[in-house]
Amino acid sequence: MESFQEHMQEYKKQLDRGHIQDAYRGLMKYIMDLRVYFKNKYPGYFVSGIYYGYLDMTYFSFTPESLKNMKLKIAIVFVHETFRFEVWLAGSNKKVQRKYWELIKEGVWKEYHIPSTIQGVDSILEHVLVDNPNFADLDSLTQQIETGTLKFIDDVEDFLSKT
Repeated sequence: MESFQEHMQEYKKQLDRGHIQDAYRGLMKYIMDLRVYFKNKYPGYFVSGIYYGYLDMTYFSFTPESLKNMKLKIAIVFVHETFRFEVWLAGSNKKVQRKYWELIKEGVWKEYHIPSTIQGVDSILEHVLVDNPNFADLDSLTQQIETGTLKFIDDVEDFLSKT
């Protein structure tokens, strides 16, 4: 097992090469632009600030009024380790998260991934929007994220309206 010091030496080596900084800056700029795109195109939705994370995940919420009124939110998430964009249904707090996680888990809806536990998990439902995204075509990437997110929201709203 490598020590913290060894990890930091490797981190410094990678920083000295310069690629990590350029990639991270580019990724954060894209996510900021994506957030602005959603905020401008869907003014009736609540769009949060960006959570930058610890190189684990970076996200912002994009939530229609109907879900916000239920204390739910939709998160558009870049998961660094798996290198993909996901969309999550989340609660405004752990009590709300548990309520809807149990409701969805007990239902017959199996379209999206339901975490096996909510202990240490921020989501109620998860869906992969784009696996291994192509950052060479940002317009196409944005369209994939937008289309998948809107379908996810429609499906969640439809399911919850029947419960």
